[in-house]
Amino acid sequence: MNIKRLFTVLSIPLLVVSLWAFWWEPASLHNETHELAIPSWPPTCEALKVAVLSDLHVGSPFNHLDHLKTSIDLTLKAKPDLILLAGDYVVHGVPGGKFVSPQESAAHLARLSAPLGVFAVLGNHDWWHDGPGTMAAFQQVGIQVLEDSAVPIQSGPCQFWLAGISDFMEGAHDVPLALSQIPEDATILAFTHNPDIFPEIPSRVALTVAGHTHGGQVYLPLIGRPIVPSQYGERFAIGHIIEDGRHLFVTPGIGTSILPVRFLVPPEVSVLLLHSA
Repeated sequence: MNIKRLFTVLSIPLLVVSLWAFWWEPASLHNETHELAIPSWPPTCEALKVAVLSDLHVGSPFNHLDHLKTSIDLTLKAKPDLILLAGDYVVHGVPGGKFVSPQESAAHLARLSAPLGVFAVLGNHDWWHDGPGTMAAFQQVGIQVLEDSAVPIQSGPCQFWLAGISDFMEGAHDVPLALSQIPEDATILAFTHNPDIFPEIPSRVALTVAGHTHGGQVYLPLIGRPIVPSQYGERFAIGHIIEDGRHLFVTPGIGTSILPVRFLVPPEVSVLLLHSA
């Protein structure tokens, strides 16, 4: 086989993988349902449906305002009982990206609605840009931002508390403060941006939901996830994690940062079905 033909043979799979990673998969947003069995989840809240949108990074490649509209449409199509926005609504310095302000994004996110409400926390990118401005933009369109605070949620016999914990990197991430108003015997669903806070979450929290990692954006079979933005490596990279009886769910998120690439880690609106176990 001559050099030219060898080059052609080798370049075809490289081209296919490149198109997959830099074009098709980053643009393949979908709803993904995850059924989670949580031992301390109350039977009165059986099959509660929670939609989680994280790492929107609006303005990143394949993820401009039209893609945000698609994310919102997919979320509403799932008909969730509760919607959680887990931070990083803006993007900084991504090749091929364009900055979109949180005010523009909030105007579109105002379409989100769910019987038990729409709530948000901020991520590190939001604080790097303008944390107070982002909170104000969301609150102006009726999205409550929970930064180290909690609210009671009730629908008929289903009762629990929702606690928002501020970002591990840029927020105060004061877990005791976030839980301070909650009765000791209450069921708690907590959400935050960065899962690195999970070792500090007490066992009284039934489930913690987070984003930030993007699932590493790239998963290589037999090798793993080469880059995960966490001090714990792949420990809290993606999915349902159980440690010492405590439960964490980390969504792979919607957008990209640093490089506009995803490989075997497609973007998703995570739809959680919570069951008692």
